[in-house]
Amino acid sequence: MEIGQKVRVRRLRDRVPPAVVSKLGQVGVVRDFKVVDGQGVGLLIQFDDQFATWFFEDELEQYN
Repeated sequence: MEIGQKVRVRRLRDRVPPAVVSKLGQVGVVRDFKVVDGQGVGLLIQFDDQFATWFFEDELEQYN
């Protein structure tokens, strides 16, 4: 995945706040990468409502 690419949130790995759960199935844009401790790379995703949070790459799918 690349910065600027559109992605859809397809699943959530961990327990997260309701604001993040509400993004399940929604499309956002990759804005940045985040190094996480031993779990791989995280991606910062920004949604149309300007809400932004990070997800693991396996929680996302490419959106065309």
